Amino acid sequence: MRLDDVAKRIVEILQRDGRRSYAAIAKDVGLSEAAVRTRVQRLLDAGVMQIVAVTDPLQLGFRRQAMIGVRTEGDLLAVADKLTELPEIHYVVTTAGTFDLLCEVVCEDDDHLLELITQRMRGMSGVVSTETFVYLKLNKQHYDWGTR
Repeated sequence: MRLDDVAKRIVEILQRDGRRSYAAIAKDVGLSEAAVRTRVQRLLDAGVMQIVAVTDPLQLGFRRQAMIGVRTEGDLLAVADKLTELPEIHYVVTTAGTFDLLCEVVCEDDDHLLELITQRMRGMSGVVSTETFVYLKLNKQHYDWGTR
């Protein structure tokens, strides 16, 4: 989907405040409220953006976050697809470098993380090895990088 300047402006507004009303956005971009509602729905349907509540996992009872580097053999995309099905994994990217995939996980505690890695990830066909980077502190988490 190619974004015009108005669509980019709508995305940038929602990146800063996902609760902003269609009326307020319409005023900022010079469209009607109905036109903004339609444009936002098109952006959502096309997968250009999501409007979600970003939470602090620690405050919701999830005591362990980590990034896990995964080395694979065989069909890399098939392994990536299988990893995306695990509910603890919230982010999967194919990479170049030391790891084939990076997976961000949110777990209840260290036992939960250990079970995920040893039983489900390392036991998965195509996974050769993993390396876990445990998060000690979340220093920055922002999603307002704008558009180009």
